[in-house]
Amino acid sequence: MAIMKSEQILAESSKSFEHAIETAVNRFTKTVKGLASCNVNNMSTTIKNGKIDKYRVNLMMTFEVAEPKSSKKK
Repeated sequence: MAIMKSEQILAESSKSFEHAIETAVNRFTKTVKGLASCNVNNMSTTIKNGKIDKYRVNLMMTFEVAEPKSSKKK
């Protein structure tokens, strides 16, 4: 039986919401294995001089928790 864990993160991009999500997934998978899904909880922007400066996404990243080495079946 798989055990899953979720972590909430914030990512941003100067290009688009989609780019912010892709950046988050790429960065997250460099340090956490078993990423199963991400859910966009919130999207927002920062404004500078009357224009969109950054696209921000708040994501819930869900990944599988690895079994401890001592409990793996041989």
